[in-house]
Amino acid sequence: MTLFHEMYGAYFRIAARVLKEAPLTDRRVQDIVAKEGFRDSVLFVPQKLLPQKDGSDWGLLRRNPDGTLAAVTKNKPVMPLTLLQKRWLKARLSDPKMQLFFDDKTFAALTDALEDVSPLWQPDLFRYTDRFSDGDPFTDPAYREHFRALLHALRTKEFVQIRFQTGGGRRMAMQYLPLAIEYSRKNDKFRLCCRSIRGNRLAGSGIINLGRIEQVTETGRHYDGEISLTDYFQLRRNRTPVTVRVTTERNAVERFLMEFASYEKHTERDVETGTLTVQLYYDKQDETELLIQLLSFGPVLEILGPPDFRAQAADRVLRQYEMLGLSKEAQDAP
Repeated sequence: MTLFHEMYGAYFRIAARVLKEAPLTDRRVQDIVAKEGFRDSVLFVPQKLLPQKDGSDWGLLRRNPDGTLAAVTKNKPVMPLTLLQKRWLKARLSDPKMQLFFDDKTFAALTDALEDVSPLWQPDLFRYTDRFSDGDPFTDPAYREHFRALLHALRTKEFVQIRFQTGGGRRMAMQYLPLAIEYSRKNDKFRLCCRSIRGNRLAGSGIINLGRIEQVTETGRHYDGEISLTDYFQLRRNRTPVTVRVTTERNAVERFLMEFASYEKHTERDVETGTLTVQLYYDKQDETELLIQLLSFGPVLEILGPPDFRAQAADRVLRQYEMLGLSKEAQDAP
């Protein structure tokens, strides 16, 4: 069973885009294909869109006297949703995090449009393991207001005044430039990646948990420079990477590469054994979360260094033994 119909494929989107923009030039058709298609699409798709003397094109465009291209259709192309797609959307809207990305009016309109559609799945069908239970209050009106204000500031590059409570319970209020909003599956929380402001210049980098924000205030001032997330993450990157060795048992290599796909890393593979030796670069603030992720791989992964990180891993494993009521002698037994 295919969830999305082939009409939502790349070539259908290209044709729809061309028909919507018509009249247009040959060059514009080439640009649309290059942007919306695959790497080799420019080799044959334009020839199917542009009128050919032998009639081998798709018959979607005709040539005007001035050389431009006009659509043969009278109406703009539309792509109606199938029932299956509507059911999928209804299920996605049941996720409370979805409300964060829409204003109340838009979300209500979407909900009303799908009122008679049964969701493809129910949220209570899923059981999440290895996740903290104190996730963010996604349905709280104040939380949603803060999220949307930060999302707007991020898109418009506006400086905002943020009042929040630190992890130590201290209240702070400073001006920041939002750069990105991240979601942690492990913590079930959103956090803001931002740069603090000194005068009109960017200063230090920071991460603020959205659940700790008490107020977001617009300043009306915007940053007119280029924003580089690469520079931001370089500022926050721990200088010493974590080095791990991953064996091939239980598809560990594939699972590891998928789990840590978003991390900056240097990987070496042992050709004979297939074992990976990986250096993972990470944000210092994410150290505990990274440690938990690595330990979840069990005996198929060994933390090689640095020594202090390896010691933290050993300490966590020891505490797990103690929680299970195992003695030190039992741990040392063969």
